[in-house]
Amino acid sequence: MKTAIIVHGSTDKEECIDLQYPSLSNSHWFPWLQKQLTAKNILTQTPEMPVPYNPEYNKWKEVLEYFPLNEDTILIGHSCGGGFIVRYLSENNIKIGKVILVAPWIDPDKELQTGMFDFNIDENIVSKTKGITIFSSTNDMQTVQDSIKILKEKIKDLKIVEFKNKGHFISKHMGTDKFPELLTEAIS
Repeated sequence: MKTAIIVHGSTDKEECIDLQYPSLSNSHWFPWLQKQLTAKNILTQTPEMPVPYNPEYNKWKEVLEYFPLNEDTILIGHSCGGGFIVRYLSENNIKIGKVILVAPWIDPDKELQTGMFDFNIDENIVSKTKGITIFSSTNDMQTVQDSIKILKEKIKDLKIVEFKNKGHFISKHMGTDKFPELLTEAIS
């Protein structure tokens, strides 16, 4: 059975606990993409990762590994979730399906104190997948642009799709909760 897992990013504590905002797994384009993939018979999960304002790798790993991961699994990660997927694939000997990293962030300025991104990037992680695609935007935050530059330098055979003026691929930057380009990449 084809499956997909969408891993959200991090946020500040105030947004995370403010009841005006949806949970991170239900923000931006995640519900729309989950519905679209599910309609195409791809069982799609959007887990809520623990303490997203202070992410810890082992806790996120435990949540991810709750789900079966195999060559029929599509992994989609946004921001910190994308960086998390890079670490997970770098440190684990696993075969996975397609991987899409949307504005991946690996904390190039070492802002986090949790060790989330204390790892060595495996230059051959694409070989563990059916392809890794990075979605980047020309006007994203500098730390995300720096992260993408590092990933492009260290990982062989990445596919890069560059957008103009999509910011950090969140609703207010994109002007919509729909992300048809991501859907097309996931099912192609």
